[in-house]
Amino acid sequence: MATQQQLQVQKVKNPGLVSCNGSPTKDEKEEDMSRSALALFRAKEEEIERKKVEVRDKVFAQLGRVEDATRRLSEIREELETLADPLRKDVSVVRKKIDTLNKELKPLGLSCQRKEREYKEALEAFNDKNKEKAQLVSKLMELVSESEKMRMKKLEELSKNVELLQ
Repeated sequence: MATQQQLQVQKVKNPGLVSCNGSPTKDEKEEDMSRSALALFRAKEEEIERKKVEVRDKVFAQLGRVEDATRRLSEIREELETLADPLRKDVSVVRKKIDTLNKELKPLGLSCQRKEREYKEALEAFNDKNKEKAQLVSKLMELVSESEKMRMKKLEELSKNVELLQ
């Protein structure tokens, strides 16, 4: 791997392409340098990615061994507890059931709290809209009443004007 990198570095320093008259052109040199630098960068990226995968695989393997060891230690502890007190095993079984139920209750409780909060928000929005509607209805009633008064007044004026003309 190190020799490949050295070769790529040498390619960057000495691209090796030549023009018709025997000397490399500036564009060809720059292009070769760009390609070499890109190839070097890709090689480094691939190496980093490969090492990252290796480390991740090692971590997962170690986690698997740790989980197995934890499980075995738990089983050994349970066996030791059963030796100490015969009813202890029954107590342990009941405790495990309680723990399992607690684990099941936690998301349900969170769901209830979330839904209660959503309900309160929806109820508050509903009440706000109802208040706004009531205000608008009241405003409408005022406008209609005012309009009727103005029309009645106008009708009375027109009626007086008609009577004056007679």
